[in-house]
Order: sequence, then structure tokens, then C-alpha cells
Amino acid sequence: MVDFATIREQFPILRQEIHGHPLVYLDSGATAQKPQCVIDAESDFYATINAGVHRGAHELAARSTLAFEDARVSVSKLVGADSEEGSEELVVTAGATAGLNLLATAFGNASQGRGGKAAQQFALRPGDEIVVSRAEHHSVLLPMQELAYRTGATLKWFDLDDEGRILSDTANEVITDRTKIVAVTHISNVTGAITNIAPIVARAHEVGAFFILDACQSVPHIPVDFHALDVDFAAFSAHKMYGPTGVGFLYGKRALLEALPPASFGGSMVELAWMDKPADYMLPPARFEAGTQPVAQVVAAGVAADWMRNIGMDAIAAHERTITDALLELGNVDGVRILGPRDNTDRIGTVSFEVEGVHPHDVGQYIDAQGIAIRVGHHCAQPVHRHFGVYASNRASSGAYNTVDDAQRLVEAVSGIRSFFGAE
Repeated sequence: MVDFATIREQFPILRQEIHGHPLVYLDSGATAQKPQCVIDAESDFYATINAGVHRGAHELAARSTLAFEDARVSVSKLVGADSEEGSEELVVTAGATAGLNLLATAFGNASQGRGGKAAQQFALRPGDEIVVSRAEHHSVLLPMQELAYRTGATLKWFDLDDEGRILSDTANEVITDRTKIVAVTHISNVTGAITNIAPIVARAHEVGAFFILDACQSVPHIPVDFHALDVDFAAFSAHKMYGPTGVGFLYGKRALLEALPPASFGGSMVELAWMDKPADYMLPPARFEAGTQPVAQVVAAGVAADWMRNIGMDAIAAHERTITDALLELGNVDGVRILGPRDNTDRIGTVSFEVEGVHPHDVGQYIDAQGIAIRVGHHCAQPVHRHFGVYASNRASSGAYNTVDDAQRLVEAVSGIRSFFGAE
């Protein structure tokens, strides 16, 4: 039995008071807090082995390179890329947004004839289709939109049901023989709904399309195995999985990464460079890691991945389900509407809601005054908000360090909002 009270004690930031109240942090969907071991790992790197990786023959360079690559393996194991070549299926990026833009740029480069014959499988032309969903974060939607504009492809999308779930059962209609890319979120950052991606992946592969998964909200909260899911590419961020900011990861099937043309150019990603002909690029993942990498942050992300695996993703998911039950009590408060599933099935502890008659920013300030941190706004996902007939909402999102008491404090605070603002 995992003692989550002890786990909570590993987060020094949670020991403080905000506005005279013990801090309740319910904004993990934006960024998760960091356990002391992750904080120490980043600091210790700078204090003991700081050096450029894959460069130099001195001892510090060797140690930093080993720590960097060990971290890549740790993160690979967390997400089910732990085959014999698992650590070579994971590209270090500046975050999930950077990873998704890397893919869009690389597909665009292939569409312009770059990368040779092998890269032509990624080329898009007028009449081809890119499929997303109405539930996508802007970091999926906008790169795919721009790729469509640049190549003449058509952007299509899955629609949503009344709870905001992606209509996976329409895959055969939405994905056609013209579809080249399908990019879909694993878990909505607004509704917390887990997407049934199996029929979408199957249909994408049936027509020869590539499937890209936004795993930002799934990797920190539920067991994820990219091999078992059979996704072609996936992006996620370290800072949402209890790791540092400024670093993320792009997963890709090895054969696809080997054929994909690079998106950024510079040091460490080139095998041979000449003045009078194109360069020969390194094999993946180095091909996609131009320039100096955020080494200390990657090392700390590896520690975060090991920390999560040591607790057990099944245990974290089960713990958060108890928090979700408590958060869903928001739906029983007069004048409060939950945007997303009202029951605790196929969802995580991300609960967005609106308070009738009170602007979300006012709700957020009222709750903040009681020491409770939530997110307000459109959460970088405007189309799904329009689906619910609003332009912004309030969002509570849990993590491994939260308690049922945290959720109950939020529900109690929300219960007093409408009377405070005279909106009853």
C-alpha cells in the first residue's frame, strides 16, 4: 500500500501558506509541483558534473553524457518505449509544443522534397487530409493547421459528444483514404476525458496515415505504453510529470524517426558537413537534437520518471480517482456546471466548471484568496470551450500530492461564490 501522505511531504512548496491559508494546489494540469529528489537532481548536476554532452573527451563530459542518456532510458521505460532500442525512440525537445512543431516542420520539409526517397512517405500535397479533434490543445491544432496551409492539405476534425468526449466511433467516416496525419489528444486538458484512441489508431493505419498522440495529460496520471497503443509519434512535457520546465520528449517509432527529415539544424545533429553539398545527418535521436540540450533538466526529468515508476502508475491513477470523486462534487453545487463527464469513468482528476453569473477570473480570485490555486481562462483550448457555449472556465486539476481534503476545500469555497458576488 502506497502512503500518499508521505509522498505529499516530499513536495516542499506545499508546506507554505497563501493569504493566511495552507496552500491547496489544484493546477497540475498547467504544471505539476516537484518532489525534493527532482529539485536535488537538477541542482546536483550543476554542482558535480555540469558539462556539454556528446562533446569533449574529458571526465565531466563523459559523466554528463552518461547521466543524460540514462535519463532518456528512464523516461522511455515510463512510457513503454523500453524495447531494446527504446532509448533511441525518444527525442529530447523543449516541451510537447516544441515536439509537435518539430513534427509539423519535418512533415513540411518532406513535402518540399527534403530527406530523400524515404522521407516521401511523410509528404503532403493538395487534397491530402490532416485530422485533429475539436478537443485539441492549441499546441496540436495550430501546428497541424499551419502544416495544412503550407502544403495545401485539408484540415478535418472529430467532433465531440455532450460530455466533450471525442467521437471515436466516427473514425471510419472522418478518416478517409486521403488522410495522411491523425493528431489527437489522449486526455483532454479541459474535460479530463480519456479518449478511446484504439479505433482511431486502427483506422489511421488502415488507410496508411500516421497517428500522433498528445500525451501531455496522460503520462503523469495513468499507465501509458506507446508500443501497446501502436501510436507512430507522441509528445509530452516533463514539467507536467513532476519534472523541470524547459524540456519535453517526442516519441517516434524507430523506423519512422530514421526516415523523417530534421526540423532544426546546427551542432551535434550532423555527421558530415561540406560547403558545396548538403550535409549528412546523424541517426535519431541525435538528428533532431541540434544545439546544446537542457541537460540538467533532462537528468532531473529522468529522476521524475523513476520516482513515478517507483510509486507505480497504477497506484497514482487509483489515488487520483479518489480525488476525482471529491472534485466531481462541484456538480452538486447550485449554479455550477461541470464541462465534461460528470461521472468518474474514463477520466482523470481534471475538472473544468463554470459558475453561473460569475466571470471565471472573479471565481479564480475568490478561490485564490482562500489559498487554493486553480486555472482560469480557456486553457489553450478555445474550440472545446465553444462546444460548451462558453469562452472560458475554471479548472481544478489534481496530482499525486493532492488529498480528498484539498478537493473538499475547493467545493466548500465554490459553494460560497454566487452569494458573495450577489449572483444567486
